[in-house]
Amino acid sequence: MDKLVIEGGLRLKGEVVISGSKNAVLPIMAATLLTDERCVINGVPDLRDVQTMTKILRSLGKTVEFNKGTITVAPNKHSSFVADYKLVSTMRASFCVLGPLLGKLKIAKVSLPGGCVIGVRPVDLHLKGIKALGASLNIESGYVVAKATQLKGSRIYLGGAYGSSVLATANVMMAATLAKGKTIIESAACEPEIIDLAEFLIKMGARIRGQGTPTLEIEGVRSLQGAMHTVIPDRIEAGTFMVAALITKGDILIKNVCYEHLGAVVDKLQEAGAFITTKDNALHICYKTRLKPINVTTLPYPGFPTDMQAQVMSLMAVTPGISIITEKIYPDRFIHVAELNRMGAHIQREGPHAIIEGVKELCGAPVMASDLRASASLVLAGLVAKGKTSVLRIYHLERGYEKLEKKLEKLGAKIYREKE
Repeated sequence: MDKLVIEGGLRLKGEVVISGSKNAVLPIMAATLLTDERCVINGVPDLRDVQTMTKILRSLGKTVEFNKGTITVAPNKHSSFVADYKLVSTMRASFCVLGPLLGKLKIAKVSLPGGCVIGVRPVDLHLKGIKALGASLNIESGYVVAKATQLKGSRIYLGGAYGSSVLATANVMMAATLAKGKTIIESAACEPEIIDLAEFLIKMGARIRGQGTPTLEIEGVRSLQGAMHTVIPDRIEAGTFMVAALITKGDILIKNVCYEHLGAVVDKLQEAGAFITTKDNALHICYKTRLKPINVTTLPYPGFPTDMQAQVMSLMAVTPGISIITEKIYPDRFIHVAELNRMGAHIQREGPHAIIEGVKELCGAPVMASDLRASASLVLAGLVAKGKTSVLRIYHLERGYEKLEKKLEKLGAKIYREKE
């Protein structure tokens, strides 16, 4: 198992190209289960999660080839409706094969999911939506077993205790494309990744309206065809590099970004004192003045993304003054607080709030990653910390960032891998 070693204190400067979106490509890959024809997906990042989804598709009877950012999915002679525990348990997003399997084969047996340890994330909204389409559901030995002679369109409310669910919206939308009649999803997720999935499904022949709004309308069709699609850039990776520029007092040109997907992040970083300009599909961010503390509340899109909470916490840890971060999506997503405090941060958790008192400097230390975005926050802290920081369990990082250390190294960071 590898660890990342970072020698902090270096200012980052230069250009970086953002990879395709992890959170968009995984449900798009799952959507290929809806057709017996060939699909081509471009702009795919080489990530551990993509590799896992590739294995799942192969286990379900697809032929999958991944070459230089392009995935080609084609039918095989045999198909299966069982998504195995060994694969699904390692990645929560793999649960979104439930909808397309049920839509296409009218039966699905999918293991309850795993993923990052960031608090309880039930699948009740997924099951509520699938059941509303007319499927029978049972939980058997850790698997969800769904069956339906014919899925039927329905009006479905998918709001949950902490807002809309991206994966539940994706799952129900995919199943509904092959249901009989019209499905209306209320309180649907509005994230760009849902829009991207809808655009791919439309290319396959689905009839969808309202993507990007809280009300989705899906008119079921008899069958779907193959399609070609390019995945949107990863807005969370872009946001992470924006924070990297500020935390190191650097100057970075970030290429291949959708500026309109970063509104809440740009707003908060500008409030902190960042200098940000945009042109075409590039964003320039640099440190020009002493940063100010900010208060951040995570919310469903277009609010501030929970996936940027940990990274901004690292930035505020070295920003003079008191900042407060409130987590309204996953209230227990604060495992990184203890690790940042090991590096000299002054962070106190009060329920869903983290109160951060900025310190003059952090000190390098061995720290352990607990989840994907916590890993990124520890790397960012290591970039500015005095001395060496060792980030252990970086397999979490590899789930969602393509060649992160290489990109940081190109910007001037001193970062390298070692065996734990």
